[in-house]
Amino acid sequence: MKFFENVYTYDYSFPAVTLAYFLRYPNPYSRHVLTTDVIERHIDPKTHRLHTTRLHLKKSKVPSGILKLLPKGMGGSDSSGQSYILETTIVDAKEGWMETESRNMEWTGILSVVEKQVYQRQLLEGALDNLAGFALDDQTSEQTTVKTTVTFRSRLGQGKLLGWRKTDAIVDHNHDIDDEPAPKKGFFSSLSTAGIQRTIELIGVNRTRDAILKSKQGMNVVLERLRSGGIVGVLEGMRQDREAAFSPEGGPWKRVWLRGNALKDDDDN
Repeated sequence: MKFFENVYTYDYSFPAVTLAYFLRYPNPYSRHVLTTDVIERHIDPKTHRLHTTRLHLKKSKVPSGILKLLPKGMGGSDSSGQSYILETTIVDAKEGWMETESRNMEWTGILSVVEKQVYQRQLLEGALDNLAGFALDDQTSEQTTVKTTVTFRSRLGQGKLLGWRKTDAIVDHNHDIDDEPAPKKGFFSSLSTAGIQRTIELIGVNRTRDAILKSKQGMNVVLERLRSGGIVGVLEGMRQDREAAFSPEGGPWKRVWLRGNALKDDDDN
């Protein structure tokens, strides 16, 4: 198991950052996100906290570095595919914090990735008396920090691979009649189970560093749209991002749209 941590501060108020979080798809840095659906949302009557569960469909595939470590066929096709991310959030608007958790729902045996974030309102010095409640453009009174913790765990090889290794050990033990050289093992079988898992987890950590940077850039784009144009500005930006994805060159949004319209035509017929 490996961990990745990062702390970042947005120069925007807590209400603005939390709103941008829920409106962050699509943006120019997240065009791999195909759809976002709210599964459940409610306000706890006792704590007055907002609870939300969402499902994101993303254009994704097993990284090529991980595919090289897998037996042939285990990782599926190397072509682009899709994967689901389950996201849960809790927002306490009064206390000024939000907790989020996102986890992958595919390839969890190969690599399970759980990302947790804590957003916290940070009042600037002397700003308590001037705090403007939920003003989205109140950048002079507060900032918002976010601490991101990502956990990587690979369980690859804990079942079938251990069985293969035991079989190999028996074959090697009984091979004492002829002096023929033993057949060379593949790269996958030459590594220990723990070694394979550590390598896969490290690949996940390296990819996450880039993903976290793009996530910050995407959030800042949405925040700037919110600051300059309000909700209308954010919706207009979303429209432009979808149009860019629907360009003649194609893109994941275009494929989803075409597939959806094809299904609709079939239903009409």
